[in-house]
Amino acid sequence: MNQTEIGTFIAKCRKEQNLTQAQLAEKLNITDRAISKWETGKSMPDSSIMLELCAILGITVNELLSGEKIATKHSENYEKKAEENLIALKRKAENSISKNGIIATLFTVTFFIGIVVCLTCDIAISGHLTWSLIPISSIAFAWVISFPGMLLGKKGIVVSLISLSIFVIPYLYLLSFLIKVHEILTIGTATAIPALVFLWLLTIIFNRIGKTRKLTALGISLLATVPFVFIINVILSKMIGEPILDVWDVLTIFILLVLAFVCFVGDHYKSRPSA
Repeated sequence: MNQTEIGTFIAKCRKEQNLTQAQLAEKLNITDRAISKWETGKSMPDSSIMLELCAILGITVNELLSGEKIATKHSENYEKKAEENLIALKRKAENSISKNGIIATLFTVTFFIGIVVCLTCDIAISGHLTWSLIPISSIAFAWVISFPGMLLGKKGIVVSLISLSIFVIPYLYLLSFLIKVHEILTIGTATAIPALVFLWLLTIIFNRIGKTRKLTALGISLLATVPFVFIINVILSKMIGEPILDVWDVLTIFILLVLAFVCFVGDHYKSRPSA
């Protein structure tokens, strides 16, 4: 497969259907920037939307991957092209999985080395396990949260968030037990729960809106951060006597509002139909 040829072919078919990049992107529920990357040969359409893309452009998947229209579907050339395209797609998927696997393996080895170093230093200095259990538990927690994202790429983000939701409170309990400070569990849990709700909210926003309008999704996320900051401050105020809002909080909220406004304005101009 030649990505440049495929991109040129997509642009040609799009224009034949009298569609702008923005209109095609809207039909596919993605950004027009993604369309631009396809047409310039910088990236390929994801396999999950290839059928829908081909239906809109009035071509077959084989023609899309060949970068040209094939007149006779029963010709020997068509069958050869189909076989070549299937092999190329399979290799691309295998390379992606292999790359993620290598990254995840290196990531795991690095964390394992960190655990070994902590254990070795602790035993060498103290003669038994003391302080090393704290960084080891933190390293293990970080690995559980990060590994799905390393292995699965973008698809692993939700898995990582699920892991975070499941393990954050047990981790806080273990940490409070090791350090012998009960407030780590109480204050940590009180702030972790709204933080998890906030992270899930951001995930939903970007999954629903971010595919087509990333700036709008970012703007909404920035606005959602304002009540989140207020909620966290109220919790901390009741638990440790901190003021609900100080000058830095006010400045932070002001900056968030300005950035959200910039995102909405930028998306308004960006979403104007392009040729």
